Amino acid sequence: MAQTVFRRRDKTAGCGLREVLSVQSKAGSPIPIPSPPEDADDVKTRCDSFTFESFTVEDAWELGHLLYARLLPFSSQKPTLISISLANSSQVLFQCAVGSGTAPDNEIWVQRKRNTVLRFGTSTWFQHCKYAGDEEAFRSKFGMSQGQAEKYAIHGGAVPIRVRGVEGIVAVVVVSGLKQNEDHGVIVDVINNNWL
Repeated sequence: MAQTVFRRRDKTAGCGLREVLSVQSKAGSPIPIPSPPEDADDVKTRCDSFTFESFTVEDAWELGHLLYARLLPFSSQKPTLISISLANSSQVLFQCAVGSGTAPDNEIWVQRKRNTVLRFGTSTWFQHCKYAGDEEAFRSKFGMSQGQAEKYAIHGGAVPIRVRGVEGIVAVVVVSGLKQNEDHGVIVDVINNNWL
């Protein structure tokens, strides 16, 4: 099966920021975040990772703002943290809190989720579904001590970004603060609605 290669629908600079401003000017109920599949094979096929035609700092900036705009209506009850970093250096390209109330613990979750993507090359939601959320089975499968396992999280919300023609993962997108299926689902939703 041919791999889908995504490109931004709106390539104008600031499209994500314009979406944030649009959402801020409207009052309304949040649009529910679609739930991702729970079968590991379905996740692998439909929403485990995304391959883009390119992924630059500008793409990270736009994706971060589009995620911010999508999460903003939830922020009064569910503050979140968005983080987009490069895979080879973990250099953060975009990071921000959406709403008041995130805690230092959100940053720990971001790091643990990022570690999982970088080590296993899959989304954390895929790992969650593959092991049915059983962290002990996950730890045992890879022969990790309890201390080693604490560096990883098999909770949804971290997705690898790949680029056509580039071997391996280029970036990791992480959302922390919602239910884990929503953390994953919002990333998938924003990419599917803003990339072709």
